[in-house]
Amino acid sequence: MTDPNAGRPTEATSSDAPAPTPGAAQPGTSTPGGSEPGRVTEQSSAPKPGSGPKPGGGPKPGGGPKPGGPGAGSPRPGGSAGAKPHPASSHVATVVPTVAPASDPSKFGRVDDDGTAWVTTADGERQIGSWQAGDAAEGLAHFGRRYDDLATEVGLLEARLTSGTGDAKKTKAAASSLLESLPTAAVIGDLDLLARRLDAVVEHSDAAAAVAKHEKELERAEHTARKEALATEAEQIGSESTQWKQAGDRLREILDEWKTIRGVDRKVDDALWKRYSKARENFNRRRGAHFADLDRERGAAKVRKEELVERATALSSSTDWGPTAAAFRDLLVEWKASGRAPRDADDALWKNFKAAQDVFFAARNAAASERDAEFEANAEAKEALLAKTHIDPSKDLDAARSALRDLQDKWDAIGKVPREKMQELEGKLRAIEKSVHDAVESQWRRSDPEAVARAAQFRERVAQFEDQAAKATAAGKTKDAERALAQAQQWREWADAAESAVDEL
Repeated sequence: MTDPNAGRPTEATSSDAPAPTPGAAQPGTSTPGGSEPGRVTEQSSAPKPGSGPKPGGGPKPGGGPKPGGPGAGSPRPGGSAGAKPHPASSHVATVVPTVAPASDPSKFGRVDDDGTAWVTTADGERQIGSWQAGDAAEGLAHFGRRYDDLATEVGLLEARLTSGTGDAKKTKAAASSLLESLPTAAVIGDLDLLARRLDAVVEHSDAAAAVAKHEKELERAEHTARKEALATEAEQIGSESTQWKQAGDRLREILDEWKTIRGVDRKVDDALWKRYSKARENFNRRRGAHFADLDRERGAAKVRKEELVERATALSSSTDWGPTAAAFRDLLVEWKASGRAPRDADDALWKNFKAAQDVFFAARNAAASERDAEFEANAEAKEALLAKTHIDPSKDLDAARSALRDLQDKWDAIGKVPREKMQELEGKLRAIEKSVHDAVESQWRRSDPEAVARAAQFRERVAQFEDQAAKATAAGKTKDAERALAQAQQWREWADAAESAVDEL
């Protein structure tokens, strides 16, 4: 049995790029809480012994916030405190984070002359480390840059969450990790603002995750529906289509499209693939059976046509033109009803069959041409015979009858003429025959004793009625006399007509 997964396209598992490790340095930045060898010593908890605030502690004059300047917890320049990012659709592919201007570390901390570094938050002032690689201003700038690096990481997380380009769960984890590191971060800047921003990222990560999940489910449903439609189409092709070439091409197109559709649930995808695979197997099985039947039919057609070629070859030498031509027509009907043999064999068999036909019909045409030439000569001979024959039955009927018999004998001896001249020549002969026949009939009617006797009988009847009229007149029977005279007149007319007919003949 064929494996239903054979030929199945495999799907590469894609995953979102991992979020940066909390506190990890971005290209061209330093890691908060790290150290530059040989330059800075930083701490994340208790102040270094001997490096705490001087007696009378508090911020170093000039080291705290400037009079009238923003105090601890003031919004970062160019931003708004507590701004909450909004989850966006995950279809955005590229994120370009906004590069914030460098912060002013002097507003949020100081570096003492002895190198001790301090940061000020809403919870108060906290020692973050010691600067030994330069003067206090350089140290303050250094820890400010550390803060800017940390703020950049937060900005990247916000941008990733807003655009939906990353995994919201990973973004939340990274934000939580950064948030936990803020109390020990060796940076000088508005840590309270960063905390609020990170809180907003954590808060909205769940909503962004829900949006991403919903969109992923919609995409999965769309892809599932597309594969469902492809599987249904494949099933229809597999069970119904007989357009083997087009259907086979379409199944391959479906497979190519299938490979491009990702993100379908594995179990559902397996079931849909089995449907497609089964449909393809069904189509291949039906197509194979069709062509197997076709091969058998073509083999049988080849045998039948070979027999027809043998019969045609046997008839090709016949000179019985009419019946053989009819036999060839019957063979051609059988040939068409035999179906197609395999292409090469069918072409060769037809060539042989046609060659046998051509031999016979070429011979028949040659014989017909020879016969036509003979018939044309016969027509000319009959024309000449008619031209020199003069028969006039009105002058001598017996001589005319003798000449006609001689003409008919010679006419038959000459033979057949072309079909197109037959009617004309036969018409001329029939005209001569008719003239002689009519003369014979006329002579016979004139000498017919029955016609003469019939005319004499009519005259006798006339005499009888005239005698009856005379007797009736003598007896004084006027009406009888008139009736007898009328009948006598009628018979006289009939007698005249009979005598005229005999005279005309």
